[in-house]
Amino acid sequence: MAHREACHRTNRSKQLPAEPEERSPSGPGAASGTVPPDIRLAGVSKSFGDVVAVDSIDLEIARGEFFTLLGPSGSGKTTTLRMIAGFELPTAGTVELAGREVTDLAPYDRQVNTVFQDYALFPHMSVGENVEYGLRVAKVEKAERARRRGEALEMVGLTGYDGRKPGELSGGQAQRVALARAIVNRPQVLLLDEPLGALDLKLRERLQVELKQIQQEVGITFVYVTHDQDEALTMSDRLAVFNEGRIEQIGAPEDVYEHPDNSFVAGFVGTSNLIERDGRSFTVRPEKIRLIADGESAEGLHTEQGKVLDVAYAGMLTRYLIELANGGEIQVVRQNLEETSQEAHEQQGRPVQVGWRAEHTVPVATREENA
Repeated sequence: MAHREACHRTNRSKQLPAEPEERSPSGPGAASGTVPPDIRLAGVSKSFGDVVAVDSIDLEIARGEFFTLLGPSGSGKTTTLRMIAGFELPTAGTVELAGREVTDLAPYDRQVNTVFQDYALFPHMSVGENVEYGLRVAKVEKAERARRRGEALEMVGLTGYDGRKPGELSGGQAQRVALARAIVNRPQVLLLDEPLGALDLKLRERLQVELKQIQQEVGITFVYVTHDQDEALTMSDRLAVFNEGRIEQIGAPEDVYEHPDNSFVAGFVGTSNLIERDGRSFTVRPEKIRLIADGESAEGLHTEQGKVLDVAYAGMLTRYLIELANGGEIQVVRQNLEETSQEAHEQQGRPVQVGWRAEHTVPVATREENA
C-alpha cells in the first residue's frame, strides 16, 4: 500500500499545469448555486427500426467522476455512449452537457472526445503528430501545441516517443497515445469505448490502474464502456449496469456488488449464487460460503447439506460446485492456504456441509417480479 501511495504521489507531480477551463454553471441548478452534472440523460431512447437499443433511460454523471457503463453485448451501453458523443441522435429524450442541451448538436460542437478500442491512430503520422492533431485543427499556435503535446505524453509515460510511428508501438503504447491525443484538447468529458479490450490480461490489469490515476490527475469526467466486470469494479467511482436497453442498477462498485437489486445484477456483476427457500429468492457470493469440516463449529451460520459435483483448482484458490440437498447448485470459493490440488480434487463426489451468515444473504427480485 505504501508503494502504491508513493507511486501516486510521483504521478501527481506530472500533473498537467493547466486544468480544463472552468465552466460557468448554467441550466438546471445554476440559480441555486449548485453545479449541474457534466452529463444528464432524460428519458433517452434509441430505436433502429423495430429494435429498441436504449429504452427510456435517465442518468446523471457528476463532474470529475469515473463512471462506467457495464453490461453484456447488445445491452445498449455503447449506443448510449454514442448518443452522448453525438454519433447517434436519440429517438426520444434529451442529452445535456454541464447544463447545456446538446441533443441535436454534431460531435464537433460538443466538448467531448472519444477513445475507441482500435485507437484509430493515423498510421502515416508520428506519435507527436497524432497527439497534437486536434490542436492543429483548432489552429492552436505551434509553441503551445508543442508544450501541450509534451505534457500529455509525459502524463501517459511516453516522453521521447514523439518521432515514432504507430506501427512501431506495442498495443499498450498505442492505447496511451490515443489517450494522450484525447486529453491534450482538455475536453469536458472523455468517452472510452472498451479501450483495453484488445490487450492481454496482464497489460490490461496494469493499464486499469494507470488509467484511473490519469483520470484523477487531469480531473476530466471519464465515461467508460465495458462488458468486463473486473474493469468496472476496479476503476469506477460509480457504474450503471445495462441489460436489454435499460439500466438495472446504478451505484458505487461495492454497493452494486454487495447489494444487487435483482437476479440479473447479482449474476452479471461477479459470481453469485441464487438460492430459493420458502418462497423467497436471495443471493450469497461464493467467497462468503464456508465448507464446514467434520467437528468444526457452525455456530452463527445457516447450514445445509450437499454433494461436491465438481472441483476447479485455480492456483491460489479452488472453486467447488455443490449440489444442495434442499435444491439448487452453488459455487464456493476457497483460498488454497494449505490444501494441495490433489487434496482439493479428492473432495469431488463427497458429501459436504456448507454454511453462511445471514448478513451475507441479499434478497433479490427476479426479472419476472420486476416486470
